[in-house]
Amino acid sequence: MAGTVEDVSDTNYKEFTDAPAAVVAYGIASCEPCNAYDPILEETAVKFPQVKFGKAKMHVPGRCREIKKLHSFETYPTTHLFSKGKLLLTREGKLEADELAALINDHLLK
Repeated sequence: MAGTVEDVSDTNYKEFTDAPAAVVAYGIASCEPCNAYDPILEETAVKFPQVKFGKAKMHVPGRCREIKKLHSFETYPTTHLFSKGKLLLTREGKLEADELAALINDHLLK
């Protein structure tokens, strides 16, 4: 849904990676920066309705098993930008709204 941040799991991960423009943030519940990042993702999703936004909750048992096989994370949150099956960019740590918007403009909306 445009302008919203969807939950990402193994079952719908390919919808995000194969989208023309997608942002996926990986996080865990006990991570304070992850929780502080959630409103930034929501705010940014509204500004970029043409981009698919998702949040993968890596701590939920069985939910992201296949995703964990594809990527290893040293830091949460970690943000990936995808376009048509290709990982364009990885950023570790919480991004500020203006930084995330700039990355989207530079890498997804060329």
